[in-house]
Amino acid sequence: MLAPLFLFLLLAAGSDVTGELLDKKPNFVLMMVDDLGIGDIGCYGNDTIRTPNIDRLASQGVKLTQYIAAAPLCTPSRAAFMTGRYPLRSGMASTGRVQVLLFLGGSGGLPPNETTFAKRLQQQGYTTGLVGKWHLGVNCESRGDHCHHPNQHGFSYFYGLPFTLFSDCVPGEGSDVLVDLKLALQHLTLLLGLGFFTMVCVRLCGLLEVSLWLLVLLFFASIVAAAVWYVPLGLLRTWNCIIMRNQDVIEQPMTVETLPQRLLAEAQNFIKRNADHPFLLFFSLAHIHKPLFTTPAFAGKSRHGRYGDNVEEVDWIIGQITETVDSLGLANNTLMHFTSDHGGHLEDADSLVGQTGGWNSIYKGGKAMGGWEGGIRVPGIFRWPGRLAAGRVVDEPTSLMDLYPTLKYLAKDTQPDRNLDGYNLMPLLEGNAARSEHEFMFHYCGVYLNAVRWHPPDSKSIFKVHFFTPNFFPPGAGGCYDTNICLCHGQHVTHHNPPLLFDLFHDPSESRQLTPETEPQYAEILEQTARAVERHKSTFPRKKGSDDIHAQSSTIQNQMSWEKILWRPWLQPCCGTFPFCGCKEDKNHL
Repeated sequence: MLAPLFLFLLLAAGSDVTGELLDKKPNFVLMMVDDLGIGDIGCYGNDTIRTPNIDRLASQGVKLTQYIAAAPLCTPSRAAFMTGRYPLRSGMASTGRVQVLLFLGGSGGLPPNETTFAKRLQQQGYTTGLVGKWHLGVNCESRGDHCHHPNQHGFSYFYGLPFTLFSDCVPGEGSDVLVDLKLALQHLTLLLGLGFFTMVCVRLCGLLEVSLWLLVLLFFASIVAAAVWYVPLGLLRTWNCIIMRNQDVIEQPMTVETLPQRLLAEAQNFIKRNADHPFLLFFSLAHIHKPLFTTPAFAGKSRHGRYGDNVEEVDWIIGQITETVDSLGLANNTLMHFTSDHGGHLEDADSLVGQTGGWNSIYKGGKAMGGWEGGIRVPGIFRWPGRLAAGRVVDEPTSLMDLYPTLKYLAKDTQPDRNLDGYNLMPLLEGNAARSEHEFMFHYCGVYLNAVRWHPPDSKSIFKVHFFTPNFFPPGAGGCYDTNICLCHGQHVTHHNPPLLFDLFHDPSESRQLTPETEPQYAEILEQTARAVERHKSTFPRKKGSDDIHAQSSTIQNQMSWEKILWRPWLQPCCGTFPFCGCKEDKNHL
């Protein structure tokens, strides 16, 4: 009599536990590397750089082979990733040479009225955290308004770099920001100073009668000219290379050598603190953007110099995060995602350490090269034991913008939202759908529509139309080695009429251009893409009487203009009294 009753109670208790697990909201751990090439990872074909932990994530989950960034540069790509929409919709796309945010003391950034996936999940009761790189702005009108700050965009906790890691952060590594302008202003300062001392000598020697007012004017002109370049550009390490915890600057300038360990510890601690309730962690690594790290445990260990050392360090870091999730018993209720913000920087090389940018496998182009595949096709790995089948590979076109609607769906967020450019990935990831909802995808270079991808129904082909391409230099090279980064406008590009056409299914390296003689559907492909472009354009607000997609209405303020980009001292984050900014992180927090 007692045995059946005991069995009944046991089954009832078990069903309650199962029901709790099904009803419990999942956790999310999103890991994004900076500037990582798709060809740098073992599970994407690299057999010389060791990435066992990332490869294990792929073997335990789902690997996307056609995962596309919305832009080939960090600021616009990350804006699209966060919002699920093309960066042009939030004003985070450039019309000229400046394609990313350059100063923490600028006023540009992700607009306060934009909605991020972190903000949506926060409204669903999630604890949200960002550890690492942000690069989407800080202040708007005054130091401390934090209108673009991660805390204002849905992240309950922020620790890391409000800007990014770049060469100026390490003395002796050179400079990345407006180098030509800095050099021109230095020359002007030198000429004015030389003129001043020449006039002083002429006056003292009595060779000519030189007005005292002219000497005063030249002296102050020299001082102003020196200040114009030295304060914003000569002190970049102080202004841009900082660490913040929430809205407080805790280190200025930052000590780069210990940055990887500190970011990893913060990410692990966030997971541990929030293991008992739903959380979202966006771990945005400072790797693999130059300057490259020289962590002793990894220095000289790879077959690809310092860059390979850094990739292998990234793999170790990903392994540590995975181990933290697994050791806490969170694996079966946590979606882990690994990716890069865009392709590797091909032009990055150093005479001493060799190649300092990534490898984009068989794909043409790289970082900042518009719609060429190498700059926008990135690794995409999802692991969720018990929910996603291990070892699945998805070859369909997908986008970094798909994260937003996917997270919304999994968090059971059914509240109204804006029109999104991404789609829920779960049907593809779980094997319940064979085709992506992205029939068309649009590839931008700044604000300019550069290329269109079309995956026709009932066809394996993926056609790609390029309206213009960046001008590589020297001729025949695979990048813009004269400017170190390709630009999207004016004499820096070549427009094509008719457009260049490729079939990525048969020619993923975009090396065999299709023509009316080689492709029977040539005319139809161009016609279908032209119609898709018109439909796409109609989703953007335009100024009255304008048919230009770039002529944004006043409701979309351009965040990447010179007015927004340039340094303003009253917007500069600072620990201490400006301009005497300087502090080191309290070791009690390490």
